[in-house]
Amino acid sequence: MAYEPFDLKGKAALITGGNSGIGLGIADAVARAGADICIWGTNSEKNKAAVKGLENHGTKVKAFECDVSNETAVEESFSEALSVFGRVDACFANAGTGTTGMRFNEMSTEEWKRVMDINLDGFFYTMRIASRHMVERAKNGDVGGRLIGTSSLGAICGMAMSEHYAASKGAVISIMQGLAVEFARFAITANSILPGHIETGMTEKRYQDEKFTNAILPRIPMRRWGNPDDFGGIAVYLMSDVSSYHTGDTFLIDGGFFLN
Repeated sequence: MAYEPFDLKGKAALITGGNSGIGLGIADAVARAGADICIWGTNSEKNKAAVKGLENHGTKVKAFECDVSNETAVEESFSEALSVFGRVDACFANAGTGTTGMRFNEMSTEEWKRVMDINLDGFFYTMRIASRHMVERAKNGDVGGRLIGTSSLGAICGMAMSEHYAASKGAVISIMQGLAVEFARFAITANSILPGHIETGMTEKRYQDEKFTNAILPRIPMRRWGNPDDFGGIAVYLMSDVSSYHTGDTFLIDGGFFLN
């Protein structure tokens, strides 16, 4: 018999950037645990493919095309999610963009804003509407909620030639810690997940580069790249009732890289 506190039946999760990579790994795990799933993604074909796979777990699944850098789109998509699911018990703000890397003193303002528009502004829009919903629900006697932000290993170690990306992910940690304190009175928790070197569609080309692999892989004690499935366990834990007293934390999922 399964340990019941990890049973997510009757709960609904919103995962931004949930149609691939880490987001899809999270969606798959919480669906297997019984949660209904709402995905936001900008690629309609990836959305359809993700829904098709997730529906095999027997829970309600719906995907919306939503660019989180668009404030209006976030507000409208959240309203649509509520019309379908009735509630959002956990919001995984996972949508983000990476960078090919460029010297800081040569970085254009446009490149800086491109990353910040999605990774920081989009994160803010998402967390604002999700927390608003959870607080309103709590004021009506339905307390509780889970806010989870995807940060990065880059937020806590020097990330040369990607300072704008690192800054946006460092902000995620600071925001989540603030939310943990602000919303604890409503039994809402707020935590951050920090992925290390994870092989996804977005990072595939980098991890196939022999020079990069030879420089980084030997420094990972687990001696492999991470993959989206490695985030399933922490996602289920953070969404479950078991974590109701665990808030303001940062969960580094990096195979031990930061320690080496």
